Amino acid sequence: MAFGISRKELHTWKQEIDKGNIAFLTHFWVDERFPNSHCVTKVGCKDIEKLAKWGKQYGLKEEWIHHYKHYPHFDLMGTTQLTILQENGLEDHIQRFKIRIT
Repeated sequence: MAFGISRKELHTWKQEIDKGNIAFLTHFWVDERFPNSHCVTKVGCKDIEKLAKWGKQYGLKEEWIHHYKHYPHFDLMGTTQLTILQENGLEDHIQRFKIRIT
């Protein structure tokens, strides 16, 4: 279950993906399979090759791309999430969603 974002933020993320850009969307998230994660960052792009190349620099494998409707994306959690957000200058995501590694 996703929460903590506006419709406008979701719409903007989808627009950026449709333009072929790498787009980030972080939101609060509850999933019993991942009890230690309270949020997830979705990094998407409609250009699968571009997204796979982007992910490779962080050790993400192309087969980890979720092909959800028209919005292919990686799901980032934990240390990988924090590192990638920091390296991409997305401190606002880290602060807003209180992302910490304990």
